[in-house]
Amino acid sequence: MSQGLAVAIFGNFMATDFVEATTDVSKLDDQGWWAVTHTFEGEFQAFRFTDLQPLDLDKLASLGHDLTHNPVALDSWTSSMSESEYVSAVESIRQDIARGWVYQANLCRVLSAPLDSSLNVVALWNLLAEHNPAPYLSALQVPASLSGFDSDVRIVSASPELFLSRKKQILRSSPIKGTARVASELLEKDQTENIMIVDLVRNDLGQVCESGSVKVVDLLRLEQHPGLVHLVSDVEGTLPNQVGWSEVLAALTPPGSVSGAPKSSALEVIQRLENGPRGIYCGGFGWVDADSNSAELAVGIRTFWQETNQGGNVLRFGTGAGITWASDPVGEWHETELKAERLLSVSAMTSSDIDAGSSATPAITI
Repeated sequence: MSQGLAVAIFGNFMATDFVEATTDVSKLDDQGWWAVTHTFEGEFQAFRFTDLQPLDLDKLASLGHDLTHNPVALDSWTSSMSESEYVSAVESIRQDIARGWVYQANLCRVLSAPLDSSLNVVALWNLLAEHNPAPYLSALQVPASLSGFDSDVRIVSASPELFLSRKKQILRSSPIKGTARVASELLEKDQTENIMIVDLVRNDLGQVCESGSVKVVDLLRLEQHPGLVHLVSDVEGTLPNQVGWSEVLAALTPPGSVSGAPKSSALEVIQRLENGPRGIYCGGFGWVDADSNSAELAVGIRTFWQETNQGGNVLRFGTGAGITWASDPVGEWHETELKAERLLSVSAMTSSDIDAGSSATPAITI
């Protein structure tokens, strides 16, 4: 029954009573609360809900949402790039850096696993909440029969990264650059990369914010997350009253931390070396409240999403790493493995693992 229901979960609240879908960004400037998706390639979709309330799984169950997750076997995943292909692509980026074409580029691969039925977003969200809590843990399900779009929207994200928040006219972005299992394994390359992307985000915000208002409010903060650590920085700016969401998204997307610097050159590198579109992975995923001039969009990393492939449902998951001249190609491959292994292990669990308190995260090679 849950497969035909629409729901959005962000943080500690949920939204039901779906009323409309749109691809018109200017709708965000009008009224209402919207769940928002913006793919890495620039496709925008938004879904308006009218009933927002504190998160209540019992309430969702009473509405017909099933909390039973169908596990996705670890050996069912395939990768858009093999280790040798990824290592070769890293070397290619290092050559691009040597010739001055780009300073840093994010190189990603997309993992895929077949689904026997449609992704149950509430059930997978519930497993992630238990085994991989994240600052922007979220889920969205809108069947095509309700939205009028070509396919269902089914997304579950355990993103740790803030792409963009809005509080009245204050915009904030908090890029993550620098990932390791423990703080002692972070490299000088990680700090350099973070600072480089901070400069890029400052430039992006500067395109729409008031002159002189853009500032770095925190630099190279260490954040602990399940199974790894990140370096995070915060950049803020003040948005003029007359600037709308169309201009904001045009200036800031795709997120700088998952593209590279200069952004235009990095995007050319990504298109040349990656084997297909990223979709919601590395895009923006969150909510916009037009009535209160507030918003919170995460970068769509550590994210599962459903697509249709040759008539069947496929679960996707993306993973990547930022490449600089100092990058070790094999080490970057291992970073993509590190970012994926815990999340894929959770997707392989059953709903009973919540009660059992299992937190096993077996090693994977994809």
